[in-house]
Amino acid sequence: MSISFERTQSIAILGGGPGGYEAALAAAQLGADVTVVERAGIGGSAVITDVVPSKTLIATADAAVAISEASDLGVQFYAKGQDGKPLKPQVAINLTGVNKRLLALARQQSDDMRAALIDAGVRIISGHGRIDGENAIVVSTGPGGTDFDRVEADTLVISVGASPRQLPSAKPDGVRILTWTQLYDMQALPEHLIVVGSGVTGAEFASAYMNLGAEVTLISSREQVLPGEDVDAAKVIEEVFKRGGMHVLSKSRAEKVENTGDGVRVTLTDGRVVEGSHCLMAVGAIPNTAGIGLEQAGIQMTESGNIQVNRVARTSVPNIYAAGDCTTFIPLASVASMQGRTAVFHAMGDVVIPLEELRVTANIFTAPEIATVGYSQQDIEEGQINGVVHKLPLAANPRAKMMGIKDGFVKIIAHQGSGTVIGGTIVAPRASELIYAIAIAAERRLTVDQLSRVFAVYPSLTGSITDAARAMHIVNKGEPAPAP
Repeated sequence: MSISFERTQSIAILGGGPGGYEAALAAAQLGADVTVVERAGIGGSAVITDVVPSKTLIATADAAVAISEASDLGVQFYAKGQDGKPLKPQVAINLTGVNKRLLALARQQSDDMRAALIDAGVRIISGHGRIDGENAIVVSTGPGGTDFDRVEADTLVISVGASPRQLPSAKPDGVRILTWTQLYDMQALPEHLIVVGSGVTGAEFASAYMNLGAEVTLISSREQVLPGEDVDAAKVIEEVFKRGGMHVLSKSRAEKVENTGDGVRVTLTDGRVVEGSHCLMAVGAIPNTAGIGLEQAGIQMTESGNIQVNRVARTSVPNIYAAGDCTTFIPLASVASMQGRTAVFHAMGDVVIPLEELRVTANIFTAPEIATVGYSQQDIEEGQINGVVHKLPLAANPRAKMMGIKDGFVKIIAHQGSGTVIGGTIVAPRASELIYAIAIAAERRLTVDQLSRVFAVYPSLTGSITDAARAMHIVNKGEPAPAP
């Protein structure tokens, strides 16, 4: 379905990451004259240096684990020695080959996205852009900022993303002290990788490099890894980390990181010193909003530099919208994409469903993965909403037993009385796929009884979702579903 306008609306988008890309496609579909300004490549850092390459690296780590654990399923690898006796081969990681592949995949994804925009009729300008008032983007397209292009439009969409946060006492050098965008230049697996920061990014890379065979030390300033996540889920991941040989230093904070020439030295605030071959700084991100004219345009921002947006991605300036990690909303690629589409739909008068944080699914790509949606158990315990929680260990699932899965669980959260599904947490291999069933239930306000009546294949990991829902049958008292 298309919308007809008396005149063609024009939309200019600063940043071609997930938010800008989806905004451009949506605007083109609705018949707008669309221009995208991007300095690095369509897809932005999410595709070129962040999400796509990191998850490709994690896929390689998963494959290494599958090979190393195959003997548990009765699959054995061996080669015959000169005496005819079997030799036990070792899993070897060609990190140069791995990094070459993942960067090639990232570039291919960027090229595919660029081609899709061109096919849709979107104009693409390569260069550094900044906002000039409420209706224009000025682009520096030549070397040294000598050439300029000016794009005027009815609506502007800002989607400039974020960059790794850097600390003065641990300045990344791209050789020994690294951000997550610099990891892919390593030619060999680090002998001992020290990861500073146990949030999502730190935990994902710590998990991946441990499973690739590196010695890993994870420095966490909190009592548990993944602070802010489901406590049961974080506990499972920390147990897996320690069982795999990772050194987890809880309640520890890095004060200084130094390149010693042939390694790194990390000094903690309590005086302890940790030495390794490389250090990954995973201490958060800062929005790329400095120096691009946002303040001059009257756009409200937080002290951290994030752009204030409402639920339709609109800023304090009526015709300027923003999407992605540069905003105050959840920093996820999927959210950026939805914000981009929502912004365009709202600007062009199409049907809009305002974004709601409780409807967002999120996933942490550790091994096993952690997927969440809606309310958490902590929300229930803190009294934010009346709810009931049921957790079912994955080890009881027949398919999990067949696959040799020992760690993980399915947790469903339902509204007290009506039994309406209002949230869930899954810890499992491919939890990112399994959470979709609970996300649909929460989105469509299904009860646990309705969820339990959906046929799950037997045997399957999804069977744990219906089993958990059946166990909550007593929750449903036949009351009308609430609007949480």
